[in-house]
Amino acid sequence: MAALSSAAVTVPSFSRAAVAPRSSSSRLVVRASFSKACGAAAVAVAASAMLAGGAMAQDVLLGADGGVLVFEPNDFSVKAGETITFKNNAGFPHNIVFDEDAVPSGVDVAKISQEEYLNAPGETFSVTLTVPGTYGFYCEPHAGAGMVGKVTVN
Repeated sequence: MAALSSAAVTVPSFSRAAVAPRSSSSRLVVRASFSKACGAAAVAVAASAMLAGGAMAQDVLLGADGGVLVFEPNDFSVKAGETITFKNNAGFPHNIVFDEDAVPSGVDVAKISQEEYLNAPGETFSVTLTVPGTYGFYCEPHAGAGMVGKVTVN
């Protein structure tokens, strides 16, 4: 799931439209290049989509809004090099420990885990995984309650 906090889109202006002089019948004629305006709008929409696509990241809540001890979402995929941000939501303290038996070969879990507890509401931990494969992770104090997750890196 991607989150886009803001994007700028330029909407074409028709302020340069040609206005014909008034005739005796009081008709107003406006000439504007509709195809040019549509083209500019299409370019702006495409640029926004590319901008959003390049900023892909995965946000994961630590604890559900109702207080359930889970990662939300608990099973997701990212592309190699995308950032995953874990955010304290409810039922803390939490940590994020990658299971050494459930990561791709050669990955050092000490370098990607956050074993220190996140204690404050809204506190975050971000990690960028670059080796494709499946990564299992858990919250140490709440694993027994089912606070476990899995990310697949493509």
